Amino acid sequence: MSEQQTDDELRCIGCGAVIQSDDPSRPGYTPQSAVKKGLATNELYCQRCFRLRHYNEIAPVSLADDDFLKLLSQIGQTKALIVYVVDVFDFNGSLIPGLHRFVGKNPILLVGNKEDLLPRSLRRSKLRDWIRQQANMAGLRPVETMLVSAKKNRQIDLLLEKIEKYRQGRDVYVVGVTNVGKSTLINQIIKQRTGVQDLITTSRFPGTTLDKIEIPLTDGHLLIDTPGIIHAHQMAHVLSPQALKLVAPQKEIKPRTYQLNPEQTLFLGGIARFDYLKGQRIGIVAYFDNNLLIHRTKLANADNFYQKHVGELLTPPTKDELTNFPALEQEEFHVHEKSDIVFEGLGWIAVPAGVTVAAWVPKGVGALVRRAMI
Repeated sequence: MSEQQTDDELRCIGCGAVIQSDDPSRPGYTPQSAVKKGLATNELYCQRCFRLRHYNEIAPVSLADDDFLKLLSQIGQTKALIVYVVDVFDFNGSLIPGLHRFVGKNPILLVGNKEDLLPRSLRRSKLRDWIRQQANMAGLRPVETMLVSAKKNRQIDLLLEKIEKYRQGRDVYVVGVTNVGKSTLINQIIKQRTGVQDLITTSRFPGTTLDKIEIPLTDGHLLIDTPGIIHAHQMAHVLSPQALKLVAPQKEIKPRTYQLNPEQTLFLGGIARFDYLKGQRIGIVAYFDNNLLIHRTKLANADNFYQKHVGELLTPPTKDELTNFPALEQEEFHVHEKSDIVFEGLGWIAVPAGVTVAAWVPKGVGALVRRAMI
């Protein structure tokens, strides 16, 4: 029996996660072929640790709510700076419910990632103010709000300066839900630091099976990457990987404007639907991936139109994906000020004050109204 094997469980010598070959998105994933090689050489790493060790590449790993809340509670008992990463394109879908209750008195540096996806015409100072106000409404009082693009390597230098400013000789924990680009951000930080090769440590948070990834700072303290929390209401959980590629923006979105009369409907592919129920003739602006097809029809005919065309004209999902695709459920909103109707993980539609509208989203996915971002 190898040194890693106890009670018939194989564990990664880098992070201590239980080795498994079933689910690449869960901790400890290792292809079967790599398990055999690892046992033969007595160096059994999970795929995540292997990539980190050899390529400085961090692969996303996620934790369920209970494990993540345990982890957050432990962070709250230490003295540290919390770097909280959110996706500016899916801001509401990337909020961690109740985060302020778990971080204790530790300061929070709020980092809005993927700013490159938003129109260049949107003033970034205005966007920072909007994010800060939304964070305040969620009970957070960040010491500062920043915008970055990990993918484009924008503002990473400034982020490192801000981290140094606010950590005041303490460790730094980077937290966020899945799909906010946290791992890409960590990878950029690693690239900007020299001489850092073996980042694997053997210490683990009590009660979890996944290592925290530790990046040395200049004074002997650490910048610590934590696993992403799975946000149950994200659109990503109901779409196939193929469909997700078609609706998750990879470059700057181009707003689309529509003039709508009451009792008109917009279908967002076959994934979601927007009904204009009551009000005057209005102009609305849709903020979605440029490739997402939007179809307009009459509200009276919308149900029949969807049943007839979903999977073909209204796609994604494709016909092959319909079997596992949840039914759309309606949420009605009476809008009293210029607002965004948000389809979590997909985008939003900006509407004027004084209208009644409805959002249809797959069962389990969030839809909400918020103060207009733009």
